[in-house]
Amino acid sequence: MKYSRLDAKDHARAHMRGIWAAALNPFRDDLSLDEAGLRANIRHWIDDLGIAGLFIAGKQGEFFSMSLAERKRNFEIAVEECDGKAGTIMSVSDQNYDTVLELARHAQDCGADYIVVHAPVLSFVHDRGEVLYQYYKGLCDRLDIGIAMWSHPDSGYLMTPQECARIAELPNIVAIKYSVPRPMYVELTRLVGDKIQVSTASEEEWLDNIEELGWRLYLCSSPPYQLQTANDRRMDAYTRLAFEGKFAEARKVRDSLEPVREAMRRSRPDDKPQAFGKYWQELLGQVGGPVRRPMLDLTDAERATIRAAFEGCGLKR
Repeated sequence: MKYSRLDAKDHARAHMRGIWAAALNPFRDDLSLDEAGLRANIRHWIDDLGIAGLFIAGKQGEFFSMSLAERKRNFEIAVEECDGKAGTIMSVSDQNYDTVLELARHAQDCGADYIVVHAPVLSFVHDRGEVLYQYYKGLCDRLDIGIAMWSHPDSGYLMTPQECARIAELPNIVAIKYSVPRPMYVELTRLVGDKIQVSTASEEEWLDNIEELGWRLYLCSSPPYQLQTANDRRMDAYTRLAFEGKFAEARKVRDSLEPVREAMRRSRPDDKPQAFGKYWQELLGQVGGPVRRPMLDLTDAERATIRAAFEGCGLKR
């Protein structure tokens, strides 16, 4: 660990900055984890795209289809390849509390910077505030590593800004990935000040959130390596301009990416997000591969549609 439990907030405030991307995991044709492909992707994301941190083994990475041993190996590979050149935040999310703790301790032991824990599914619970507080407090009491909350509709509910703000007082809560409507994350940003980093996965809202809310962390989804190439780092460019306060220039660069966003929107099948992301990666020269069940792979027709959209989107290879 690079910091003590009680120093977690200060460490994250100083180091958890910039663009952090959520990694998709490449699988081979036999559906085993493609370790070499993952390593190659990570090196490209860090060395060629300048991504500041990686979110490992999340829903983009199909953690729900991976064994406990595979998830731990996923952590180890990311730590080895990032090697201080980029930060790491490991998703230890699971409905089983003991699994969350086991993965979290492995993340600590293998040198991860932070962990992220998804809000649990709470069947039949209608008054969630104390349940959620005690859930995260129990983890904070047992772990030294900095913890990010994660609230998303997949839980069947959204954590309220007030619930999140209460949990944010715990010593090693350092951030939240808050996948909610904008008024909710604006309210939470107001409530917590600089206690924790508040972020959401929407790339299209990122520049506005830097300018209007003072955000300095994009945490995180796949756009950082899907909207960019080694020769076309416009997301990185507009982020840097915004951090420098050059918002008019930043907006021009951001808006120039709209043809890429539109190409992705119109060619992405609604029922195949990971398969789409992996194929788009392949078109960019990254390692993609198939998906595991319950996810569905693309048809030949869908691939042709995506390829045509990609070829006309204006990204410079």
